[in-house]
Amino acid sequence: MKIRPVILCGGSGTRLWTNSKNQQAKQFIDFGGWTLIEKALKRIKDPTFDYPIISTNSKYLTLVKKYLKKTKTIKYKIILEPSKRNTAPAILAAALIKDIPNQQPLIFFAADHLIDNIGTLNKAINKNKVHLTDQNVFIFGIKPNRPSSEYGYFLTKKINQNINKVIKFIEKPKEIKAKHIIKQKGYWNSGMFFLRKDSIINNFKRYQLNTYKNCLQSVSNAVLKNNIYYLDKTSFEKITPKSFDYAILEKMKQINAIKLNLFWSDLGSWKEILKMYNKNKKKLFNKKNVYYRPWGSYVNLYEGKGFLIKELHIKSKGSLSLQKHHHRSEHWLVTAGNPKITLNKDSFNKKPNEDIFIPLGAIHRIQNPNKQPVKIIEAQLGSLLKETDIVRYEDIYGRIK
Repeated sequence: MKIRPVILCGGSGTRLWTNSKNQQAKQFIDFGGWTLIEKALKRIKDPTFDYPIISTNSKYLTLVKKYLKKTKTIKYKIILEPSKRNTAPAILAAALIKDIPNQQPLIFFAADHLIDNIGTLNKAINKNKVHLTDQNVFIFGIKPNRPSSEYGYFLTKKINQNINKVIKFIEKPKEIKAKHIIKQKGYWNSGMFFLRKDSIINNFKRYQLNTYKNCLQSVSNAVLKNNIYYLDKTSFEKITPKSFDYAILEKMKQINAIKLNLFWSDLGSWKEILKMYNKNKKKLFNKKNVYYRPWGSYVNLYEGKGFLIKELHIKSKGSLSLQKHHHRSEHWLVTAGNPKITLNKDSFNKKPNEDIFIPLGAIHRIQNPNKQPVKIIEAQLGSLLKETDIVRYEDIYGRIK
């Protein structure tokens, strides 16, 4: 029996956008000729998988259809939630539709995750398929390449040659604790789940009976039209919003891990997005977009909807003007050197892989007091992303008029 992929396509992008006017759900952001939802839909075009189910809401229906068409995904089902109730009912509702046999394996992907090396992922999925039962779940762990406070972790214990049992979850620890967890061979919790339909039903009946009853009623009373399940609003809105982790995983006994060593990111912060652009900057580089300034130079790498990505090169002893912007905020990721940063009344130094957020209207400056050049990947966010939106207060190059 093939594996049925379910793509969870909710999320509003509030973690990325401070200005609600520019707010886009992360899975639909054009990062440079591609979106995360396109990558998710292409990921499942493999003989391993049956046709997909997309769980979303009416706000995103047009966009979901657009990307189904763009990726030539002809066969699919869409489950349309009438209101937000978090991931527990989204996962249960997808499992309850009649299209899915009771013992069919289901894999739940987020629409807004970036994954490289799909061959490694699919090999691991197929290897562990035979170990699925009517009670257990497999969760996917990513081998950390650094200590991070942006992800949850889990620890495992090998119970036989094929199975690693999850013995502890750690929710987004501070970086110091994350280093200790990595020494204990902890893995990032990717939020991807692999289990059979009957396991989902059995565990919801055991741990979240009211959610199960209301969700079953909502699916039973759903209207199916043009491959879209319109879930019954009255029943669905009786469900208490809960994440799948909180509602089920924290209570389950049989949780196993699939450990992966590949590139994965949820691109959940501008720091992670800037790392992705830094990794791909050679592909985006165009010498026509290089601009020289007395302090060094910058190159525009990519301009998206409401954001602009740049790389700044600040030469030794170079200093940008003390300035502010009326129409944009900025996120910086230091990739080389040790710049001195001024932010309003504070001054501090930053090292590579450290980031800084410059709020709209904040007075700021980058200086390079050292011999080594400074490199910074910058994201500008706002309604006006031009050099004209600079108010200078001090400038060692005499550029204040």
